[in-house]
Amino acid sequence: MSTAGIRNSWIGSLLALAAGAVLATAFAPYGYWPMALLCPALLMWLWQEVSPRRAAALGFYFGAGTFAVGTWWLYIAIHTIGEAPVWLALALMLALVSIMGAYQALAGYLANRLLPVAGVWRWWVGVPALWLLIEWLRGWFLSGFPWLSLGYSQTDSWLGGYAPVGGVYAISGLLLVCAGALLALLLDRRRTRWVSIIVLLLPWAGGELLTIVPWTYASGPRVSVAVLQGAVPQDEKHLEASLGPTKALYYRLNDQVLGAKLIVWPETAVPELANDMTPYLKSIFQRARLSGSDVVMGIAHEGDGGEYFDSVLALSAKPSYYDKRHLVPFGEYFPVPKFVRNWLRLMSLPNEDFTPGADKQSNLEAGGLRLAATVCYEDAYGTAQRAMVRQADALVNVTNDAWFGHSSARYQHFQIARMRAMEARRYLIRAANDGVSAVVGPFGEVQERAPEYQPVILRGTVEPRRGLPPYVRLGDLPVLVTALAALLLAIYQRWRR
Repeated sequence: MSTAGIRNSWIGSLLALAAGAVLATAFAPYGYWPMALLCPALLMWLWQEVSPRRAAALGFYFGAGTFAVGTWWLYIAIHTIGEAPVWLALALMLALVSIMGAYQALAGYLANRLLPVAGVWRWWVGVPALWLLIEWLRGWFLSGFPWLSLGYSQTDSWLGGYAPVGGVYAISGLLLVCAGALLALLLDRRRTRWVSIIVLLLPWAGGELLTIVPWTYASGPRVSVAVLQGAVPQDEKHLEASLGPTKALYYRLNDQVLGAKLIVWPETAVPELANDMTPYLKSIFQRARLSGSDVVMGIAHEGDGGEYFDSVLALSAKPSYYDKRHLVPFGEYFPVPKFVRNWLRLMSLPNEDFTPGADKQSNLEAGGLRLAATVCYEDAYGTAQRAMVRQADALVNVTNDAWFGHSSARYQHFQIARMRAMEARRYLIRAANDGVSAVVGPFGEVQERAPEYQPVILRGTVEPRRGLPPYVRLGDLPVLVTALAALLLAIYQRWRR
């Protein structure tokens, strides 16, 4: 069978689906990061010499394969722990996989409708730029789902050196350019062989050289920190009978680390509104202050207008809240009509909303540090954190990945958190209900990590750092402008001919 026959047959569809599925192994916990280069190159090859409609189908299979394998753990959160019916869990998962596949289908259709049919303008410029712009669109459109963006796979490769320069999307773009260069090397050997080799290798060498640049500087002495990991099982956490033992557990763990400058609890460590546990919080606050400690904890609270916020509370000389801004669809808010919400209520399914926090909030001050705080999933939105990072000495993330059981979700999420530290070139303190709790250095290196699924105290130190890497100053704009200009040039090359 000819290559054209393969691309247009069920074999091509199966190859696209398999390549997409294998791409999921480029991310944590597997860490086979070269797949983030090879799998896109295979899809680019499958897109050659097929109709726009066929390219869209191949793109759909590829994207669906990636997210079916990469986000299967949603079933645990929705059905196993959330107790939604099996059919509803499968329907929601299928909807997500289909939507993610549709983004890649759009990329395939536009690539074969607008770009040159072959050559370096297609492989080096047009397809990488278009793919990157679609990936960015996926990260914000209709609240966005930036999970499994290609760049996250490179936290432990030389390309990670570009994180403070252009963020995760710059790394995605370089991966795609390298994939295009690999394809050019295979398909257009005589004319562009040596240039393709240079284009393929140069970004990796540049990334390694960029790690020499510090980008930030120490702004004070090291600060002792302690992370409390209660490991309360998710299926027990919200039971009324568990509330007292949970409060006692965290009170006891907190007492054991008094004297550490900063003590961090995970997201909603105690599943009760702060408004309803004033005596408990007051006791924690007083005992910590007497020992020279400040406490930062994930907690829900009710606002003055009756709104509910998923927040981080700093119990320090200046007690204050940070309210989560990016909420999880169908987990923390329900973007559905009223009649659907009424049905959810009748089925005894979750149907109440949290309220997103204000876009502009002040840094938390605790332990002698100015902290840029994030709650759980919202640390996947790197550019949204830049305003707080500019004034911050360190990052803190509180999360509860116990929703996803013993699955790959927690490791993918931890990889995203590490990328935020790399972009900001600041230390990250991460507290999770049952893992992954860790202290991460400014190059994304894991300095301290707690064992998972058990109550434990993690101790470490962080160094306050100041300075503004290019990404913190400018965000995604330079990368997006470059990608858009490259795409327009590639389109021009097709229509000029």
